[in-house]
Amino acid sequence: MLAVRKAESVAARLTDGIVLGADTLVAAQDGIIGKPHDRADAIAILKRLARAPHVVVTGLCFLDAQTGRRRVASDQTRVTMRQMSDVEIEAYVDSGEAMGKAGAYAIQETGDRFVERVEGSYSNVVGLPLELLEKMLKEFDLWTANGK
Repeated sequence: MLAVRKAESVAARLTDGIVLGADTLVAAQDGIIGKPHDRADAIAILKRLARAPHVVVTGLCFLDAQTGRRRVASDQTRVTMRQMSDVEIEAYVDSGEAMGKAGAYAIQETGDRFVERVEGSYSNVVGLPLELLEKMLKEFDLWTANGK
């Protein structure tokens, strides 16, 4: 899991502290979809996603740099996008928003206009599942409700 490698890479440069690594991918019926390589790839990805629901998976890794203690978990959210015209897809990609995003869209920006339904954690689709993060913070004894 890339989230683990990210956390390990940072923790290797520290003597103490808790590191959070995270990574998001999109899984469609025909395979895993990462970040688009270029404009044509972004267009192709969005056309694939408009055909059928997909699942957004975000992996998290908490790693204690001093002790090596770790907790790894992931969250999944099912997303259904509406049909999009070629003109809509090309205009969205040309806005630059699709690049650097798993699945070639940013639900937290203007990509939400293409989404019909989100089943599960919205923040997971953004890239950091807050509900899972809270649970993991509690497991690491890092969560304090109301500052207590």
